[in-house]
Amino acid sequence: MSLTQEELRHYLALWSVSGIGSMISRKLIAHVGSPQAVLELSKPKLSKINGVGPKLIESLVEGGHYEKADKELEFVEKYNIRITSIFDDDYPFRLKQCEDAPLLFFTKGQPLNENKKYISIVGTRNSTAYGNDFCQNFISRLKEKGHDAVIISGLAYGIDIAAHKAALKNQIPTYGVLGHGLDRMYPAQHRKTASEMLENGGLITEFMHGVFPDKNNFVRRNRVIAGLSDATIVVESDIKGGSLITADLANSYSRDVFAVPGRLHDTYSLGTNKLIKANKAALIETVEDLEYIMGWEAVQESIQQQLFHNFSNEEQIIMDLFNKGEELNIDNICRSSGLTMSKVSAILLTLEFMGAVKCLPGKVFHKA
Repeated sequence: MSLTQEELRHYLALWSVSGIGSMISRKLIAHVGSPQAVLELSKPKLSKINGVGPKLIESLVEGGHYEKADKELEFVEKYNIRITSIFDDDYPFRLKQCEDAPLLFFTKGQPLNENKKYISIVGTRNSTAYGNDFCQNFISRLKEKGHDAVIISGLAYGIDIAAHKAALKNQIPTYGVLGHGLDRMYPAQHRKTASEMLENGGLITEFMHGVFPDKNNFVRRNRVIAGLSDATIVVESDIKGGSLITADLANSYSRDVFAVPGRLHDTYSLGTNKLIKANKAALIETVEDLEYIMGWEAVQESIQQQLFHNFSNEEQIIMDLFNKGEELNIDNICRSSGLTMSKVSAILLTLEFMGAVKCLPGKVFHKA
């Protein structure tokens, strides 16, 4: 299901209301049936709805919302920006599971591919060589191991931009979640990187154009970073910081959280070490740690193992049989290969140790 242009206009009008927020906007729509009906409510009726305070009531009835919606529609059409509503089929399923998911969000660049592994990498704006090197080495290793991953971060100074640049270098899709509208870039120094990201990733925001990068907006964007991701990795952080908020949000969404350990008294390891100590994050040093916790298989290494095994003549005979059928039982292998049962059993055990075949229940084998 996708909204019609007229329906989208109503949603944008409601979303433009100052102070509306994700949860209250969805609550109001559920209460009266549509954004248009919400905007037509009188003050007395609004005052009877639990959770709608005087300030929000004034914002709802002040008018001008459809003018803002029309300007936004012109803006997104001009700059090729997609608007996704929570009722659209292509709304990211991970984010949709979060009770405070945005009613609408805007994307510039490539559409999100839900079949990939989404990893958010966040940390201090004052990153050190230790944190920057971790981002580069970790993301490079992700690429080597063939993980079909997407890197999510916030395009801020420090760890965020290090993660985005490492993803670009390794040709891994990367998306920046912004705390402002798409008519500007903050910080401006990251405009070039943001532009490069559009080719194999993009920019995401829940804010309409004209919205400035206010402090509170960055707290709101952190929940989108956490909500989009299967796993959140905090690389470096002081004892307090936005990345720790992202970690708490990810935990509240029942997502896996990881933290890179550091030396005891290093300022930007205090936060990550605290997460590990409090059991709010799993310690992570390598991609293998992520694979173990997440249950992710290293695709490329598995393929390479199959390609570069040096099989004996008899092992090759059996491997050739698997090219004709995905699954074979030991009796079929004996008949087709002409080898004895004991010989086949020994070869299959060797091939299993090599990672070339896997044994299933009932003595059925298939190519790994």
